[in-house]
Amino acid sequence: MNRKEFIGKLGIGAAFVLTTSCLGGCTRDKREVNNVDLTIDLDDPDNADVLVAGGYIIVDGIVIAQTLNGDYIAATRTCSHDQLNEILYDASSDEWLCSAHSARFTLDGEGLNANGANGLAVYQTQLDISTNELLVFS
Repeated sequence: MNRKEFIGKLGIGAAFVLTTSCLGGCTRDKREVNNVDLTIDLDDPDNADVLVAGGYIIVDGIVIAQTLNGDYIAATRTCSHDQLNEILYDASSDEWLCSAHSARFTLDGEGLNANGANGLAVYQTQLDISTNELLVFS
């Protein structure tokens, strides 16, 4: 093998090593979904704000809201942009919004601007009408 062939093979090998290590770890989505298992008593007066379309409550670092359509949604309060606990539900735009740096996210947690590019952890909700409890879980 001559020098040119050696450098060519070395270049391909180095590119392969760098690419394969990055494929598993290079991602823009930095959402950290923690294990969540909450039961919200909707008859409790402390939770009255979530009974109103566009309203929300904050429980254990989770913001739980009712959309204008009457659906219950939940997301972490921790913004992936700056790690501050500033995420709120913005009923006027039907989005999650970080009040610190205006990171914006869809209700599914997808980033809508540069500050929201890393995504947002969202959780599942289920209304138990027999007990009037809202289940929030990961």
